[in-house]
Amino acid sequence: MKVKMSEFLIEKKQIIKRLIQILTKDFKYVSVLGTDSHGKRYIVQKTGVEISDSFWNERGFVVRVYNGTGYSEYSFNELDENNIDALAQNIKNRVNAQIETLDKKFKITKYNVINENKIEDSFLGEVKILPEGCSSQYIIERLNKIKDKALNISNLIIDAKAIFHQVHVSKIFISNNKDLYQSYVWSEGYVNVLSRKGNITRSNYSSSSGLNGPELLDEMDTKVENTVDIAIKLLDAEAVKPGEYDVICSPEVSGIIAHEAFGHGVEMDMFVKNRAKAVEYIDKPVASELVTMRDGARSAKHVSSYLFDDEGVMGTDTVIIQDGILKTGLSDTLSAMRLGTKPTGNGKRFSFERKTYARMTNTFFVEGKDKVEDMFASIKKGYLLDCPYSGMEDPKNWGIQCMLNYGLEIKDGKLTGKIVSPVVLTGYVPDLLKSISMVSDKIELAGSGACGKGYKEFAKVSDGGPYIKAKVRLG
Repeated sequence: MKVKMSEFLIEKKQIIKRLIQILTKDFKYVSVLGTDSHGKRYIVQKTGVEISDSFWNERGFVVRVYNGTGYSEYSFNELDENNIDALAQNIKNRVNAQIETLDKKFKITKYNVINENKIEDSFLGEVKILPEGCSSQYIIERLNKIKDKALNISNLIIDAKAIFHQVHVSKIFISNNKDLYQSYVWSEGYVNVLSRKGNITRSNYSSSSGLNGPELLDEMDTKVENTVDIAIKLLDAEAVKPGEYDVICSPEVSGIIAHEAFGHGVEMDMFVKNRAKAVEYIDKPVASELVTMRDGARSAKHVSSYLFDDEGVMGTDTVIIQDGILKTGLSDTLSAMRLGTKPTGNGKRFSFERKTYARMTNTFFVEGKDKVEDMFASIKKGYLLDCPYSGMEDPKNWGIQCMLNYGLEIKDGKLTGKIVSPVVLTGYVPDLLKSISMVSDKIELAGSGACGKGYKEFAKVSDGGPYIKAKVRLG
């Protein structure tokens, strides 16, 4: 079923065009991004039920103008036909005062005027079940069944939590040359379980995500048994002996490696700030010849797939690494202008009240030609790594660290049943990527959670890839 566009944004469209018309008399470039995103988060556990507004809820506008030197922005959430002239005057006054103040205190970076092609386009996503066609009662009942299913598998499971979160995103972008709108729904779900034996307590989780509505609940249900099985096995887990191992990384783990290694590391605003080592390695080898890596709103169909970014740049499919060679990075409009490159459609805002940064969208390693069973057969002694919790990477020095819930021991090509937990994967990014010797022939993406930049800016992204065989340091 087609997702419906925000009626609020449709109603404001002509007023926005009028605002742009007024501001264009004083500024060579004017654009307005309008957003209307709303959703709910549902949590069901033994202690009760919680329903809350989504972390991503927002409704408002941001205008960007060329101020003669660079770009100024003004955000607002009230737009009425009767106060449009007063709003335009306020924007002009604020911009002029800002430039006057900055000119006295700082050396301002100069930019050219954004040159846009004339585009009129739209995108409406599709889901099996529209959010507005599904009651909260239905979602809670489904989550209760998932929670009870986990609790009833074993008396070693002492608690279970089922979480479902869906957001309906609508955006418009209007300038003198562009008239764009888009509306889509993404959702994510988690099954979290807690196991206990004696004085030992362990936890495990599984996640589901995509451009889905409440139908995602069906996928969540299929993951309960394996989530519980691993949680029980973790009660007998041992600590991994620190050292270097041959490993097979699950798609979730290869995804977090891609995200941290050459996701954050190639966000090109970091190139401008001289805070990324990757700028020195464009067109140079940084990985095994088996490695090709992509990012883009059009690279895959997942939670960060859109028609246009928050600067009105059409989404693209960017090849970051091609056969082991670093080709390019991910840019917003202003960082691309500074570097003399073409924007990649990766300009994203945490909300209409925050500035744009170069951010990832759908980031993943491309599939190879190997069969997973052949990859296992090639391991004399090592681990299958799965269930990532978090990751960090230093774009300036290329150190990487990924926190994983567990590793399953492999000996002579077979799983032994032994499990180690927790697992910390560390290393130097090019060493890790150059050690990749096998890549499976299918990929999977995951888009649960959020990606942070600094301590406050968040973006919805997905990452993933195939199973990969590599040599890594574990601790």
